[in-house]
Amino acid sequence: MKKRNNISVFEHQRLYIGDQGFKQVHLDALLKLNEYHDGNYFEPIAKGVKFNQYVGVIQVDGLTIEINPKADKDDDDNKWKGVLLKMLQACGKLKAESSGAAHVKKQHLNLLEVYFELYLLEVESLVRKGLIKQYRKQTQNTKALKGKLEFAGHISKNIIHKERFYTTHQVYDSNHFLHQVLQKALTIVTQFANGSRLQDLANRVQLNFPEVDNKIITAKELNAIHLNRKSNGYNNALELARLIILNYSPDISSGKEKMLSLLFDMNELWETYILKQLQKECVGTDIKVSGQESKSFWGSNSLRPDIVLRQGEKTIIIDTKWKRPNRSSASVGDLRQMYTYCRFWDAEKAMLLYPGDYAENKFKSYLTDDYSKHENDEASDIDHQCKMGFVSVLGEEGELDKDIGNKIIKLLEG
Repeated sequence: MKKRNNISVFEHQRLYIGDQGFKQVHLDALLKLNEYHDGNYFEPIAKGVKFNQYVGVIQVDGLTIEINPKADKDDDDNKWKGVLLKMLQACGKLKAESSGAAHVKKQHLNLLEVYFELYLLEVESLVRKGLIKQYRKQTQNTKALKGKLEFAGHISKNIIHKERFYTTHQVYDSNHFLHQVLQKALTIVTQFANGSRLQDLANRVQLNFPEVDNKIITAKELNAIHLNRKSNGYNNALELARLIILNYSPDISSGKEKMLSLLFDMNELWETYILKQLQKECVGTDIKVSGQESKSFWGSNSLRPDIVLRQGEKTIIIDTKWKRPNRSSASVGDLRQMYTYCRFWDAEKAMLLYPGDYAENKFKSYLTDDYSKHENDEASDIDHQCKMGFVSVLGEEGELDKDIGNKIIKLLEG
């Protein structure tokens, strides 16, 4: 059994050959993975890599690399371990009741193991309840004439065996596409769970799962899956299977190593997290919160602010930024972008929201001529304002700050 090594790093950190068991073969695999994803995951450096804003887990050749988020480089490292898991739960990307998630610190589980365990338990539950059957077409030799006789195939295959018929007919069984998808993901999980605490569970689920055809599963086919009332119970298992299959990279390093990566863009995760916390905070109020509204800008280009808040006639724009600016000053590009949002959404206020210690500052007006909004032949001036907002991700005990939505609302009032 191959010994498993674990490396724990943080976003924007550097990892060199020789660090914590990191070898040239691992570097080659990571660089190949990075090529497949347009160079977004890492920055190649001399004998190593520098991680970007993507966080999560990569497993290759017995090595597990955990990339943790960390908004404040001066914070204690242990304070930020496990934060990704909590944010994924808060964003609805991981079931909060997962037993693996609940015991991640106690058992030193990584994110892949949490998803693996959740998937195995979902499939085991489906098997226990009883797997569904579906009709499918099958072409083969039969001893009775049923379905459509494939004349050309019948002539070529049954010259000697006159008692057989080569037909295409319908079969009602478990060997259909949904189970082929689940089996494909199950094979991947079993392979990577070898030697881990999940090995016995993976082998048991694999043993109890029915034998189905082993087919190449494409992203197009996964995206085209439509469930009905009968198969709706497969939804959670198929979502996890899709995640596993699309992030599996077989033979990525010169045909020698197999890799599984589960990485999340912290910019997108931060945006989703803030949106959900604001929506939760504004339930029962007159504030309406929406995300990713879009308006045409020029040609096929469009504008799409992260979050739009409306309270009566008042509109406020929020653009989330996970990476904090240097010298606590917003870039000119970001300020121009926020001004454009204000003009197109007739918003009086806009805020760039960063993770950091909660800090009060005032809205400042853009030094431009007032913008006149015309409605019913009446003109009203709008003085566009913008500010930088900072809000803590973690509370005093290292948990996600449960009051973050309320603090953001207060920032918008200043």
